[in-house]
Amino acid sequence: MIDAHSGQVTVHTTGKDGKDDVQNSHMNLPPDLANGMVPIVVENVPPDTPETTVPMLVLSPKPRVVKLVISPRGEEPFSVAGATHKATHYEIKIEIGGVIGMVAPLVGKAPPNIQIWIVGGQAPVFVKEQGPTYADGPVMTIQLASPTWPDSPKQGG
Repeated sequence: MIDAHSGQVTVHTTGKDGKDDVQNSHMNLPPDLANGMVPIVVENVPPDTPETTVPMLVLSPKPRVVKLVISPRGEEPFSVAGATHKATHYEIKIEIGGVIGMVAPLVGKAPPNIQIWIVGGQAPVFVKEQGPTYADGPVMTIQLASPTWPDSPKQGG
């Protein structure tokens, strides 16, 4: 749980013994924290902006603020109910920062990049996401409109 105004962060985890563990801490959180709103943030990133950076709080047993670096990767076609559309493909790199951020790639613990596709226009719409939904989780695909994507090599990574 995050109370951004007060900076109070509460993390509930299950220990190795199966018991609940609750950690409370106070953190100085940036006012533009993007937790829970990443697809909405990406919907509002213009496709001609080379890079947008926003902070996000990662709720692990030791919470930390990381940076999400959002970059457009071009347009890709898809279809819904036989109608062809184009979505802008965005890649999100998670920058951990500090000593842990330097060591993580060396020990194979750097988080994978996240891929998000958005249909632009006056009312942008989230179409697809590929990436983990939690720390050390598997890469999953979330699609809201059941689009059909042409076979192509994987982007990013």
